[in-house]
Amino acid sequence: MACFTVPLATAAVASAVKTALPKSAEGNPFVSRLGWLGKMMFGGSFLLAVEHVYHGEIIFTPPFLTAAQEGPEAVGEMLHEMATRGVAMTVLLVAVWAAMVAFSVRSERKTRAAHV
Repeated sequence: MACFTVPLATAAVASAVKTALPKSAEGNPFVSRLGWLGKMMFGGSFLLAVEHVYHGEIIFTPPFLTAAQEGPEAVGEMLHEMATRGVAMTVLLVAVWAAMVAFSVRSERKTRAAHV
């Protein structure tokens, strides 16, 4: 129903943090690659939103989420889905991003060491 909103919010926060941090923080490999996290989160959220539109869970008139129209029980189910599936997807994406950053740093170090 609305599981895509958790990674979407995380993407917005990551983008805001990236723009708010000073340029001196760019030396940190995780800070310099926050854009990767934002792109992964925005892309995944977009695809999930398209899937939810296709299945009729998102409509183009307020309140946009059909669960909000169906009453308190459906809203409770939606919030539970956000807290379980949405958080789980977000944690998994952040873990994959961290592994990508670690692999990238390791690869760059090996490349630099080979050229010395």
